[in-house]
Parts: sequence; structure tokens; C-alpha cells
Amino acid sequence: MIAALLALALQAAAPAADPEIVVRAPLPGTPQTPATMVVEPVAMMIATFDADGDGLVDRSEMQAGVRRSFEAIDTAKSGYLRYIAFADWAERWLGDRNALPSPFEVDRNQDDRVSLDELQNHFSRLFARYDKNGDKRISRAELVTYRTGPVDAKGPTAGRPMPRPAPPPEKKRR
Repeated sequence: MIAALLALALQAAAPAADPEIVVRAPLPGTPQTPATMVVEPVAMMIATFDADGDGLVDRSEMQAGVRRSFEAIDTAKSGYLRYIAFADWAERWLGDRNALPSPFEVDRNQDDRVSLDELQNHFSRLFARYDKNGDKRISRAELVTYRTGPVDAKGPTAGRPMPRPAPPPEKKRR
């Protein structure tokens, strides 16, 4: 009986033959279908200003959000952001130092710094652009941009020939 239990225990401890593992790779690369709906970084930022959670951003919510974002970067309380500090602001609030708006379009008086008033005025223009139905509130749907055709880094792809895949590297003969 002890021998039978010992044999059973050894059989359970012995490694089982591993089944064959099959790795399947995806088919040869095909271009990803381009997005037809996109959201600009500044539109995503505006969406975060919805203070009351109703899914809409009114002008006062946006102005308060812009002020909070400005004050978070203007730690010296100088009332303005130099262009490098503006890039810090863009990285923190828009996701990238080079995201639009650029300091050159916000700095209306061209004094090489962006004041809170200049930033508020720029966002006021953005508010008017995004408020498509004119109800003085911006919905999520108004912040979405729809592309009508496929676009890549070189612009619209309609009418352009598809790029040919690169030939495989030649093997050196000995």
C-alpha cells in the first residue's frame, strides 16, 4: 500500500509532457485604418474644465480652468509665462511641449511672454470656435473633429499611390 502511494506521488510530481506551443504572428503589416474622429489636445483640456459634471463646459468653467492651469505653472506669481514656461504649461496641460496653441499665437503683443489675460483671450476665441450651436456651452460632441478622408503625416492620402514595401535586405554571399 505504501509502495502504491509512493508510486502515485512520484507520478504526480513528474513533469508532464508539455504540449507543443504554437506561436501565430499577425499577417504581414497592413496600414492601420486612420482615425476619422480626433480630438485636439486643447479640446481635451477644455473638456476637463467641466466643474459641475454635466458634460458641458460654459465660459465661466473654462475661464476658471484656464486660470488654474496658468497659476499651476506661474509659481513665481509673476503674472506671465515666458516661452519656456509656456512649453512647460503645454506639456502639463496639453500633453506635449509643442501642442497648439503655440506661445507665438497666444502672445498677441509680442513681448515674448504670455499673460493670463492673453491666455484667457485665446481660449475665449477657442470657445467661440468650438461652440458650434451657439448655446454658450461646449459639449463633448462639439470638441470632436471629424476627418472626411484618410490622412497621414504627409496630409490627405486620397489620390496618392500606396507606398511599396521595402525589399528585404540582400544576403551577403561568401
